[in-house]
Amino acid sequence: MTKTVMITGASNGFGYLTAIKCAEKGFRVIATMRNMSYADRFEQEVKNPNVLARIIPRQLDVTDHDSIRSFEISLATIDRIDVLINNAGMAVGGFVEEVPVEDYRKQFETNFFGMVAVTQLVLPIMRRQGFGKILNVSSISGLIGFPGLSPYVASKHAVEGFTESLRLELKPFGIEAAMIEPGSFRTNIWTRGTYIPETASQTGSPYADYMNRIKQYMEASRETMAEPSQVAAFTSKLVERSAWSKVRHPVGKGVRPMIWTKRLLPWRVWEKLVIRKVLNKREEMHDEKDI
Repeated sequence: MTKTVMITGASNGFGYLTAIKCAEKGFRVIATMRNMSYADRFEQEVKNPNVLARIIPRQLDVTDHDSIRSFEISLATIDRIDVLINNAGMAVGGFVEEVPVEDYRKQFETNFFGMVAVTQLVLPIMRRQGFGKILNVSSISGLIGFPGLSPYVASKHAVEGFTESLRLELKPFGIEAAMIEPGSFRTNIWTRGTYIPETASQTGSPYADYMNRIKQYMEASRETMAEPSQVAAFTSKLVERSAWSKVRHPVGKGVRPMIWTKRLLPWRVWEKLVIRKVLNKREEMHDEKDI
């Protein structure tokens, strides 16, 4: 029987590429997206008619109650869901002092609460089946903080804790949960899709120079970033596996060394390295004694 993979946020980026890769491997793919105008992209870019036939675009805005309810009704026509990939996401940038709390809520509505809502839709189906897998797309930012990006970082930290708890809850039911943690790829959040509130991008801001340096650092890093197709290939391999022995699956150049470096170094050393790197400063940073 053909396995079914459901992916949220499949209109572009990791979600779009993963949908195609899974279809190429013979899976039936329910490719959900907020804006259905992007569905035409599959027909325009997928040349193999057999692959295209396996991709089923569906409208789903993970932040909208009516959209979620409508999609829930349509799930009655789906005989099985083997794997759910919670990929829908967005990024809010800016410094804490200047980002309105409402924008933090907007960030969490997509990256966290939307993920929870979709997971709750699919779990009854998987429990009835007695099997299933849920893969949540986290980020290296779910383990490591970064200046000027606290809304996004906080939302991904929430994904990490949620997924750990979810995995422990579902194991007795034959359902597995895990997450992938991509590093920096050429879907750079600073150059594509990052929302920065007007209050956080004013020229007269005390953080203006700091923000510009961060943007310059991220833009300069693009040259060494890998293609997002690597994440799609990695994800599709996870989908093929019969079992997931790990809850975390880092992917990307330098991700594992970065995680271990943060774990091993004292915080005062780690923060000095990060700030020097971002600000491109070689001079000695001021040391503050631990309190």
